Amino acid sequence: MQRLLLLCCLLMAWPLSADEGIVVGSLDSVGSETLAGLMLRWGERLERQHPGVRLQLQASGSATAPAALAAGTSRLGPMSRRMSAAEREEIVARQGHPPLEIPLALDALAVFVHRHHQLEALSLADLDAIFSDTRRCGAPETVNRWEMLPGSSQRGSVARHGRNSVSGTHGVFKRQALCGGDFRLDVSEHTGSAAVVAAVAASPGAIGYAGAGYLTAGVRAVALENAGGEALTPTADNVLNGDYPLSRALYLYVNLPPGERLPPSEAAFFELVLSDAGQSLAEESGFIALPESQRREARALLGLEEG
Repeated sequence: MQRLLLLCCLLMAWPLSADEGIVVGSLDSVGSETLAGLMLRWGERLERQHPGVRLQLQASGSATAPAALAAGTSRLGPMSRRMSAAEREEIVARQGHPPLEIPLALDALAVFVHRHHQLEALSLADLDAIFSDTRRCGAPETVNRWEMLPGSSQRGSVARHGRNSVSGTHGVFKRQALCGGDFRLDVSEHTGSAAVVAAVAASPGAIGYAGAGYLTAGVRAVALENAGGEALTPTADNVLNGDYPLSRALYLYVNLPPGERLPPSEAAFFELVLSDAGQSLAEESGFIALPESQRREARALLGLEEG
C-alpha cells in the first residue's frame, strides 16, 4: 500500500511535457522598455493558452538585455535596437555561443511636437542641429530657437526631450538621426517613451522622439524628409517600403546553445509571437507586423515547424 501511494505521488509530481499537450515553465525576460507592453500582452495570451506558463518581465531598457544574457540570469532579451558587436562578443565569451536574433515586429521612431505647434516637416540635418552639438549630418549651425529653421513660422526657444542612454530608442536615434554624433547636454532624458510624449504635450515649444505608437492627442508627429527630400509620416506603408528614414526592427535575443531545441515554454511563446494572432497584438500595440517572409525565416532559425 505504501509503495502504491509513493508511486501515485511520483506520477503526480512528474512534469508533463509538450508532447502530452501541456506546457509548463517560467519565462524570464530582461530588456527593452519600449517592448514591455507588447511582451506583457503576449505573456497574458500565452498564459491563457497554457495556464502552467508564467512570463516574468524586467523592462529597464535595451542595454540591460545583453548583460542578463551574458550572466545567464535570463534566456530572453528584448531589444528595440540591434545588439552591438561588443555586446555579442561578451555573451560569446561568457556563454560560449552567440544569442539567436529573432525579429518581433517593425517600428518607426516619430518626432513629436505639441499639438498646436506649427512645424510640419524636418530634414535629418535639422533634427541633428536641434538635438546635437556635433552636427555630423551637415547642418551649418545648432538650432536653439524655432525661427532658426528655414521657413519656420514657429517662434521661441526649443525644449528638447528624449530617452536615457540605456534605451534602445536613444541608440537608434543617435545612430540614424544624429549620424552617430553626440546628444546635447540640455536634452531632458526620460526613462520611458510615454514620459517623453507627456513632456512634449505639456510644453508648446517642446520637441521629443519616441516610438510612433506612443502618439497621443496632445502631440503631433512631424513629417521627416528622406534622402530624396520627400516628407513622410511614420505610417506602416512608409516603414514597410523602406522610405521612412527612422524605421527599425524590434528584436528578441534568445540564449539557445547550438544544437539544442527550445524548451516547450519558449517554443510556445515564439509560436504565438510569430502567428497571425501574435502579430495582431503587435499592431494593436502600435507596432507594424512582420512580413510573412521574415516570420518564416525566424521560425526556421528557431527550429519551429511550419504551422
